[in-house]
Amino acid sequence: MAEQREDRDDRQYSDDDLQDLVTSSDSGARAPVNRATAMLIAGTAMAWSLFQLWIAQPQLWFGAYLPVLNSSQTRPIHLTFAIFLAFLAYPAFKSSPRHKVPLADWALALIGAFCAFYVFWFSDTLAMTARSGLPTQTQVIIGSVGILVLLEASRRALGPALTIVGGLFLAYAYFGTGWLIPDLVEHEGLSFTSLINAQWLDTAGVFGIPLGVSTAFVFLFVLFGSLLDKAGAGNYFIQLAFAGLGHLRGGPAKAAVVGSAMTGLISGSSIANVVTTGTFTIPLMKRVGFSREQAGAVEVASSVNGQIMPPVMGAAAFLMVEFIGISYLEVIKHAFIPAVISYIALVYIVHLEALKRGMPALGESKSFAGMIVKFAIGFVVAGIGFTALIYGVDALESALPSLTAPIMMLVLAAVYLGLVWVAAKRPDLHIDDPSDEEIKLPTVAEVYATGLHYVLPILVLVWFLMVERQSPAKSAFYATCLMLLIIVTQRPLKALFRGRGGEIAHEFGAGFHDLRDGLVAGARNMIGIGVATAAAGIIVATVTKTPIGTELAGLVEQLSGGILILMLIFVGLFSLILGMGLPTTANYIVVSSLMASVVVNLGAQEGLIVPLIAAHLFVFYFGIMADVTPPVGLASFAAAAVSGGDPIKTGFTAFFYSLRTVALPFLFIYNPALILYGIDLGTWFGIGQAAFIFVVATIAMLLFAAATQGYFLAPSKIHESAALLVVAFTLFVPGFWLNQMQSPFQTFAPAEFETAVAEANPGDRLRLRIEGPDFNSGALTSTTLVMDIEGEGGAAERIDASGLLLFPEGEVVRLDEPMFGTPAAEKLADFDFYSDRPVQIAQVQAPRERITKYVFYIPALLLLAGVVLLQRRRQTVPAF
Repeated sequence: MAEQREDRDDRQYSDDDLQDLVTSSDSGARAPVNRATAMLIAGTAMAWSLFQLWIAQPQLWFGAYLPVLNSSQTRPIHLTFAIFLAFLAYPAFKSSPRHKVPLADWALALIGAFCAFYVFWFSDTLAMTARSGLPTQTQVIIGSVGILVLLEASRRALGPALTIVGGLFLAYAYFGTGWLIPDLVEHEGLSFTSLINAQWLDTAGVFGIPLGVSTAFVFLFVLFGSLLDKAGAGNYFIQLAFAGLGHLRGGPAKAAVVGSAMTGLISGSSIANVVTTGTFTIPLMKRVGFSREQAGAVEVASSVNGQIMPPVMGAAAFLMVEFIGISYLEVIKHAFIPAVISYIALVYIVHLEALKRGMPALGESKSFAGMIVKFAIGFVVAGIGFTALIYGVDALESALPSLTAPIMMLVLAAVYLGLVWVAAKRPDLHIDDPSDEEIKLPTVAEVYATGLHYVLPILVLVWFLMVERQSPAKSAFYATCLMLLIIVTQRPLKALFRGRGGEIAHEFGAGFHDLRDGLVAGARNMIGIGVATAAAGIIVATVTKTPIGTELAGLVEQLSGGILILMLIFVGLFSLILGMGLPTTANYIVVSSLMASVVVNLGAQEGLIVPLIAAHLFVFYFGIMADVTPPVGLASFAAAAVSGGDPIKTGFTAFFYSLRTVALPFLFIYNPALILYGIDLGTWFGIGQAAFIFVVATIAMLLFAAATQGYFLAPSKIHESAALLVVAFTLFVPGFWLNQMQSPFQTFAPAEFETAVAEANPGDRLRLRIEGPDFNSGALTSTTLVMDIEGEGGAAERIDASGLLLFPEGEVVRLDEPMFGTPAAEKLADFDFYSDRPVQIAQVQAPRERITKYVFYIPALLLLAGVVLLQRRRQTVPAF
């Protein structure tokens, strides 16, 4: 017992301090004792949530009675709420009062709210003046004050990082030149009026796409997650993870990973994830043998991974939809496999740590392999059930099209009542104290039935997203509406089913209290995101108004000497540095605005065609690693506060555990199939391809984890770890070895371009190496243009369809400016077609017949078998 007290005492913070850590970073640390002030903050937050539900209502039934607001009107109102609440909920400094709101904060809240609301109220006037290039002096003053107040709100809610970055970008946009600005990105500088117009008064700066995504999509998902958590789903997921995994070797660590993955589905904050699950998991990990730093690092690695897990991805998924121009479903498709195999590998990493240290299980030990089999069976059964549901609804729509919706609503209500009835037969879940002398882990049979009704809103969300193909906003709206019903009715229904009819009225009241708390918590959790997306709009507007976005590629190319892998490493490091101290949403906006196009452009210059989604995921993965990496890794500091460990050591250990997350972006850049790019999941063949890629990628990631941990079946020697890395790399990118032996393309001279086009088969992709003067600098540059061959026509028809305009001159094929609106015009926009030096085709490459790349799996598997044979002789404990 003394040992447990000591374990609790060595923590740096109490439970109240840890809760304060979460609130100060996510929802604001101020809790006024004045009832009127507290009611105003809570009432404003609730009004914000209700406003967001109102504008998300998809049928617009109120259009006959109230004006329907467009996006340029809803964004300023969204920011009005965010700024007003930011100054009321977040103290200016750590020493500032938390139990009252100073007069200065009231003034800033009202001024900031006025500056944002002005853009809504005078939107028609702005359209005729500022947005037509004629801002008035009053508008410029309001805009400049608004920007300053916004940056201060950002500093309070998010820390100094985004405020400093935003200030630097404003200074760069205004001055343009100076001794701190490299020659490569110099420009003439914007006038003060133009700067304020672009940043505050126009629709492309503060009120641009990032704030629009926060308004239309992110709020609903954050509110949905908040309501789920208030209803008890967060506790249910954690308990379910412990019931399934807690009995294994290193079980608390495995449960921490899976619990964080499940809570990460509904949480947009890695810090909240760390503290929510970590207060229970970290002490138990320490009890079974993990050091303080290791326990904290496991929680950090799993919680930060929650930010790459669909469907929310820390709100970055919705931003990708707008920035890349693909559907939300496509984003989820591309992000799914890397996120899942990363989590599977982390479970395996903590399993290897348990084997290396001979850690005991909590309670009666169970088989890891048996658990994997049960999980696989459950996954298959769930998949079959979901597929059967799809076919059943299709049949119902064919038979009774007008009655399908009412019937499905009745079925959903009946299922909900049935699941609550089942849950009522069991006691409600309570989180045990992890410092108790004796820990009694629950069993899956005890836990799973107590919260199955929490799965229904998630099922509704997935159904509307994937089956009905509705927008993320509409899908989240329907799921949130169901969640509103559940949070109000689950308590009285349980009382009814338990035979306690006299408590129904009281439980209804408790349900409405939960609803109120969920609406308020959802809005307060959105303060930081709303302010972050608005402040990040400053960076986006600066990138579009200045040459920094286009010239960063030249800077990276100079630093790397034109070596592609070094280019990617530098881009990754820049993304890591830019992401330090930023929340996930602002992090992605900053790194994608500056670095994503760099990956695509430099890859094209070196002959590597990088899909835009792969480039965005590449910089996003490195950006969120800033939450892990010292010295600024915020999640590592939060975990150290729980574990009592050293935050810097915790951060480095977490980074080591997260090496798989660092490696993945490089792998899917070189092999886009890992993100299911180019794979059609609408066909059985495509589904089979996806399943094959998932299985192979999982095995490869587990081998990579074993190699980096220095343990497979037994402690690995250096040459065995090297062999495992080679096997993992081969499974991930088998085409690398084939490319070393046999070129993937046959090369044609530029004069043979039409011949190559005529001989190509429909569906082939020709690669054209284009050289010519750069439009901005006049220097000779080059890129690789992909030409998709479509149809059975001749060379002339296919070239016309591509938009290319050719002027053959002997052995030289000169290009004129491509047809407007074609992909070629967009790709070649940086070339100067009116220079004395021509833009021309330098090389033509067409795909050639080759042996299958998968033949290299054979030597890789033989090498793996050799490692297994060597380690089996030294193996002392079962591998699973």
